[in-house]
Amino acid sequence: MLRRSATLLKTSCLRRFSVQHGIRQMSSNTEIEGDKSVVDGLDKAELETMNLFTAINSGLAVALESDPTACIFGEDVAFGGVFRCTMGLKDKFGGKRVFNTPLCEQGIAGLAIGMATNGVTAIAEMQFADYIFPAFDQIVNEAAKYRYRSGNQFDCGRLTIRTPYGAVGHGGLYHSQSPEAYFAHTPGLKVVVPSTPREAKGLLLASIRDPNPVVYMEPKWLYRSAVETVPLGDYEIPLSKGRIVQSGSDVTVVGWGAQLHVLAEAVKKAKEEQQISCELIDLRTLYPWDEEIVFESVRKTGRLIVSHEAPVTCGLGAEISARVQEECFLHLEAPIRRVCGYDTPFPLVFEKLYYPDMLKNLEAVKDTVDF
Repeated sequence: MLRRSATLLKTSCLRRFSVQHGIRQMSSNTEIEGDKSVVDGLDKAELETMNLFTAINSGLAVALESDPTACIFGEDVAFGGVFRCTMGLKDKFGGKRVFNTPLCEQGIAGLAIGMATNGVTAIAEMQFADYIFPAFDQIVNEAAKYRYRSGNQFDCGRLTIRTPYGAVGHGGLYHSQSPEAYFAHTPGLKVVVPSTPREAKGLLLASIRDPNPVVYMEPKWLYRSAVETVPLGDYEIPLSKGRIVQSGSDVTVVGWGAQLHVLAEAVKKAKEEQQISCELIDLRTLYPWDEEIVFESVRKTGRLIVSHEAPVTCGLGAEISARVQEECFLHLEAPIRRVCGYDTPFPLVFEKLYYPDMLKNLEAVKDTVDF
């Protein structure tokens, strides 16, 4: 009874949190559109305007419809989840395929690994990426290594772990973190981050069907604020393939997830105010990431800026910078710049100072071009 009361209290508080803070307190006048190729040739009846969480809900429904072994589970997912991504799925597919778990992340991960090794398509949800760390050992030491340690006799490639990450506005220490680099350091895992609703559905379905365990990280800020037309049917966007959001000639700007919207505003300002032409790249998959799309762009522009919310030290920006330095050194006309979070815990009252916002990125663009 006490356990049930604690669960209901937590659910109530987190639902209130999602309503109050589901959209980060910052505005952008720049709209980013997902992969246009997935809507080419479709008529209006085959499309629907969705925000990011409804696009994820649509993708999960497609996965359950197309794969009778697929199951979704995690804390409060049968109720729709804190951010409503699983709304209506239990009613449509039943409680044996969409069900709640105890408040135990390592237990959720362990269950998911066991189900996946036995032929089930396991789609596990960690309620916040900040709370994925109790499951860290299960994910990096079991899921990632299962195929290797068994000599390819067994694997848990039918495993996908969904989790919302990143700044959201007044989230503070435990509802704002971006832990992607921890998992991108682990051979055997794939790490995927969408940036728009259209991207979210296609990348989610590709992740669920990929023959490797995938950590699929959803930007909380975009759950309600990102809106575009999304195909109602089944489609996939290939993993480990980045995309050029905007072509340019003066500087390459790389980001992913919610940060891509910040970067889009910065490159728009750079064009309007300084006539600087930026090439904006959405990495999509953080591990294994699409090196060639970045190398090719840097060879053209001679400059690189990488921006992410996570702390700068040992973030993905460091790896991208190192690889570009190794492969494109003779093409570089300025030092590579990283515009990232600071090496501090994610602050509450100082979030605006911590966050790598549009102005910080705009300044980096100007300084890099003027070097």
